[in-house]
Amino acid sequence: MIKIRLKNLGPIKQAEFELGESLTIICGENNTGKTYTTHALFGFLYELRKLLTVSIEDAIVETLLNNGVVEVSLEDYLDKYELILQQGCEKYTQLLPNILSAPKEHFKTTEFQIILDKKPSLKHEFKGGIRTENAEIFSLSKSEDSMKLAVSLLTGIEKNVFPSHVIKTIISDAIIEIIFSKLFYNPFISSTERTGAAIFSNELNFSRNNLLKEMHNLDKNADPRELLFKSYQNYALPVEQNVDFIRNLNKITKKTSFIIEKHPEILDDFADIIGGNYSITNNDELHFKPKGSKIKLTMDESSSAVRSLLDIGFYLRHIAKEGDLLMVDEPELNLHPENQRRIARLFARLIKIGIKVFITTHSDYIVKELNTLIMLNHDQPYLKIIAEEEGYHEYELISANQIKVYIAEKKSIKLDGKTRKSKCQTLTSARIDPELGIEARSFDTTINTMNRIQEAVVWGGD
Repeated sequence: MIKIRLKNLGPIKQAEFELGESLTIICGENNTGKTYTTHALFGFLYELRKLLTVSIEDAIVETLLNNGVVEVSLEDYLDKYELILQQGCEKYTQLLPNILSAPKEHFKTTEFQIILDKKPSLKHEFKGGIRTENAEIFSLSKSEDSMKLAVSLLTGIEKNVFPSHVIKTIISDAIIEIIFSKLFYNPFISSTERTGAAIFSNELNFSRNNLLKEMHNLDKNADPRELLFKSYQNYALPVEQNVDFIRNLNKITKKTSFIIEKHPEILDDFADIIGGNYSITNNDELHFKPKGSKIKLTMDESSSAVRSLLDIGFYLRHIAKEGDLLMVDEPELNLHPENQRRIARLFARLIKIGIKVFITTHSDYIVKELNTLIMLNHDQPYLKIIAEEEGYHEYELISANQIKVYIAEKKSIKLDGKTRKSKCQTLTSARIDPELGIEARSFDTTINTMNRIQEAVVWGGD
């Protein structure tokens, strides 16, 4: 289980939350820290392999260069996994102003920590390598039951071809991959700015232009990954990722996800939600074709709902992998209530096929639909009848223990473990009843207020 601990991150004074087994939800009012929390978590997962490093001894490099092969013991590195993670989190905390595109002074006392509930297991095989266009140069491998990483430098390679710091980086990256790859997820995020990104992606070339400029001026002995830590971002990392994703759709559409191969019916359901299909022309023009129509619409001509779900649609069809973490900030954006219900059921289907989902939401429709999926997931004859009559399927039903729900709100908590409680902005774990579903107070209070007012209007004259 992955636990995230936050301190002084935007509105959040202090908070701790866990990723659900399959689905994590953060709900709450505006300006309560939901998006900052989501963006910060995405940034860490996205930059993970650049943040986590281990020190490789000179003797290992010398042995490799002299003998062409070396075995690296993994036991010492595994014993230090908590320290490796802590140092990575400290490095990442310093990067948060760039990740979130916010003033550095806002993060002077910020803390971002990742805590694992158990020691990583190395009971898995690993194979890696470095290739040129014509041949493999490095080979790195570990068998399932071994605690050693075998590194080979293929014959015919001159010693001075690879500087020692490059070899250390290659070995360090492999060790980090072996220790942490089974614990963290590959993230894909759909930010609230996605609708604008669908229209203006061609005009937003900030990342590419700045990166090319930096590469031109880069010292030949420098680590190219340092470019990613430069403070030239104009937008938060998730927003830039959305723009880059849409700008590169012509390349992305050449790939095929496991969903299109194994679960095409999910893509059919998605097409029903948006009312048609996306397409890319030979001239790299993006269009939307409504069902039952021969007309092709540009994104400017398409509905805001079509633009809002654009990146999710291409993700599902072309790059989704089992074990991914799909992060969606306000999936209800521009959707009719009925489609909010349907997107909740789509998420339920995705977690059934191995994609984990993380959402922030203001939508009572999404939460209530998830509640329905929880409540119907019991072996009672009358529930099966209701599910069949209302069009629900077994592959959509979910269990309460698969979900973690947090409410961004002000609450009295112990700050830094002190006895005295103080009221501050935090994330509160919501109760999830196997029979009744999620207790979402942030919605219930508003709904109850509206019901009370309407009842007064209707019955006040009697």
